[in-house]
Amino acid sequence: MTNPSPLRALIVGAGHRALLYASYAQQHPDEMQIVGVADPRELRRQHVAELYGLPSDRCFETAEEMASYPQFADVVINGTMDHQHVPTTLPLLAAGYDMLLEKPFATHEAEMWQLVEAARHHERKVMICHVLRFTPFYAAIRQQILNNAIGAILSVQTLEHVSYHHMAVAFIRGKWAQKSYSHSTMLMAKCCHDLDLIAWMKSGIAPRAVASFGSNVQFRPENAPEGAGTRCLVDCPIEPDCLYSARKHYIDHPYRWSFYVWEGLEHLDPPTLADKVRSLETHNPYGRCVWKTKMDVVDHQSVLVEFEDGATATHNMIGGASRPSRAIHLVGTRGEIQGVFEDQRFVIRHIDPRPGHEYAETLVDLTAGGDMHGAFGGHGGGDLRLVADFVRVIRGEPVSISTTHLQDSVAGHLMGFAADRAMAEHCVVNIEKVL
Repeated sequence: MTNPSPLRALIVGAGHRALLYASYAQQHPDEMQIVGVADPRELRRQHVAELYGLPSDRCFETAEEMASYPQFADVVINGTMDHQHVPTTLPLLAAGYDMLLEKPFATHEAEMWQLVEAARHHERKVMICHVLRFTPFYAAIRQQILNNAIGAILSVQTLEHVSYHHMAVAFIRGKWAQKSYSHSTMLMAKCCHDLDLIAWMKSGIAPRAVASFGSNVQFRPENAPEGAGTRCLVDCPIEPDCLYSARKHYIDHPYRWSFYVWEGLEHLDPPTLADKVRSLETHNPYGRCVWKTKMDVVDHQSVLVEFEDGATATHNMIGGASRPSRAIHLVGTRGEIQGVFEDQRFVIRHIDPRPGHEYAETLVDLTAGGDMHGAFGGHGGGDLRLVADFVRVIRGEPVSISTTHLQDSVAGHLMGFAADRAMAEHCVVNIEKVL
């Protein structure tokens, strides 16, 4: 049998996420080749062109410009910002491209349905980057559900502790700190993965009602330590003792979140330490005091979901934790599954009514036999496994249990949109339509 030709792929929005997904082409050139790019920043277009040997007539400033050109590829990897997902996707679907689209794929319900209808109308495949589905950890748990290991699911409990440094870099000082910029709430920007996992574990059973509570308790001007300045390295006498010091976060840890923090220094190759310090002292938003930004998103939120079969789910997101952590606990009619993503372990429990017993427990350890960080890679191994399945979807080949189609992503997004409305209006929101 002749091997199929590599998929020809375009990058739209040449930021960190899109380039990570596109790196699959470097590792598997027999499956994917990058043949074009669209990004408003010339430096990023040049970087992709050099990385993949692209001619100048395959480099575009906008998705619309790319879509107007005669079709020269099979698929698009869309890594634009949240509020750009739908506007950049629609013309490319109309132009005949299938798409791998970063999450959340819409910022409100109306544009979500607009994209769903466009994909249906143009008969295009759109796969959302719910990378956690593709990690060995969550895929193994889902397989247990498919094997009926714990019976029908009565309760799904998920938890995300957002670390203090992730909270500061993305949701206080960064791109997702203000809804007017990204158009996404913190719940949708950070936890649409978790909401998707809840929907996946209850696959085939629609959510019907959502309640939610949350607010920003910590990162408010009135909570700033006495004497705190407005910019850490300029006018803050307490900076040496501050847990959120920009020096501690971004100079002492120069490679952590570097693709966010030093974005304004992309023209320097590479920026020096002095360049970085100077940027934090002047224009760089990551140099600001965390208590004195214009952040308008929550720092914690709790979500409660009721499904059509009467089962319930909860998700708790807390920002500013010491250690990043995602946890899941499923309780079914015949048992339960509980685990922590970062530990790469979960337990399966069953009732054991024998004398001297209470329950039986089996440990599933995905780290056995090797280093979990080296073995699994980005997002616990989900990033490039997602791309591998995307290639198989487009080729019409057998796919893994993790594969998510556009329609599968609707339920998780609807839960998120409903939760944010419920929180804002202090009400229970009924979900009238899922598909």
